[in-house]
Amino acid sequence: MRVLKPGGKLGISVPRQWPEWICWRLSEGYRTTPGGHIRIFDATHLRREVERLGFICVGRGSAHALHVPYWWLKCLFWRLDREPWLVKAYHRLLVWDLMKRPWLTRAIDVLLNPFMGKSIILYFTKPA
Repeated sequence: MRVLKPGGKLGISVPRQWPEWICWRLSEGYRTTPGGHIRIFDATHLRREVERLGFICVGRGSAHALHVPYWWLKCLFWRLDREPWLVKAYHRLLVWDLMKRPWLTRAIDVLLNPFMGKSIILYFTKPA
């Protein structure tokens, strides 16, 4: 935080607590993969910790609700050598959604993000 200039902006994105907790319960491999998520954050606690460092929270968002069921399926079948057709089909849906951005899946994502977006994003400013 020392490298951010006074008046600078900081964005922190972490996995949402409850969907990540389910992934961790479904698969040990998910939580122990090198480079993966190593901690589950409570967004309220994280916000307080960053504010304790002197930052001011100026906003909050969430994203990737459509990705949550994919990761639950992926974790459920983690130990299998071959991905089941359901996991592959959901992945194709996500790729299609990312590339084509159809109104229906965009609307579903927007509606679900406040409740089950895979990521929580906190926005802060550093006082001048």
